Amino acid sequence: MTNADREFDHGMTDRDIAFLLADAASAVEIGTAPTQAVIRGGRRRRARRWAVTAATAALVAGSTGALAVTALPGGGGHRVAPATPPATSATPGPVLQPDPTTLATGTDQGTPWKVTLDVWPAPRDETEAQTLLGAMTTYGEFPADVHKASDLVGRSAYTVRQSHGDGDTLGTPVSEGLTAPADRMAGTDLDSVAVPLDPDTPGRPQRLVVGHVARTAQEVTCTWKNGTTTKVHRATSADINSDDQTIRTPATSPYAWFVCLAPEGTAFESVAVTR
Repeated sequence: MTNADREFDHGMTDRDIAFLLADAASAVEIGTAPTQAVIRGGRRRRARRWAVTAATAALVAGSTGALAVTALPGGGGHRVAPATPPATSATPGPVLQPDPTTLATGTDQGTPWKVTLDVWPAPRDETEAQTLLGAMTTYGEFPADVHKASDLVGRSAYTVRQSHGDGDTLGTPVSEGLTAPADRMAGTDLDSVAVPLDPDTPGRPQRLVVGHVARTAQEVTCTWKNGTTTKVHRATSADINSDDQTIRTPATSPYAWFVCLAPEGTAFESVAVTR
């Protein structure tokens, strides 16, 4: 065999290999990446569903990853391998609504009344605090101790509301403040406020007493101007019964809370933890 023959055979072998590789590559059908399909579909519908399309595309990209092309050894042909999806944070964002608790409810001379507690979780940084502050403002809850968003970082906020009458669904704030993880009450520690039962009549006798005590307190005694007393004991269940005045301990608050209502014709004199 001549050198020319050898060169010719060698050339044919290279072409044969090239043809074989081309045939093998054409036999492999690589589908369109899901992300690209979603994006193209989104472009056709973006005038109507741009927000949904963007969210869906992001979801597909996050779950499947972009498709990466990696060459086979020797440079012949290609194979498709999924890229490693980006890491996502498992830490939830700020909660944009309070955790509400009904502290007491009842009926006085035929008119319903209720006392509720809203507790907002502590934001972790100033960005979350700014977002949370906006949400609190929409609820009409803005503790006096808050002068700027950073005042909320690491501290939870609470607001106590009272409502009087069937039409008063939101209620009027009667007490508010901030609590840090280290804030605790012990023994007979007590903080309270006394207000008229109807918030729209501020000149009326202060018959409604709302306060917080240590989570270990078992009994609070409210004394009225006529010399009578009302003893409030720790609630035995999560149920709220009409005219049931108890000590309750919301899971999101470092304190236990109580409500006392004076009888008609008298008003608040004093209050103390008695057990």
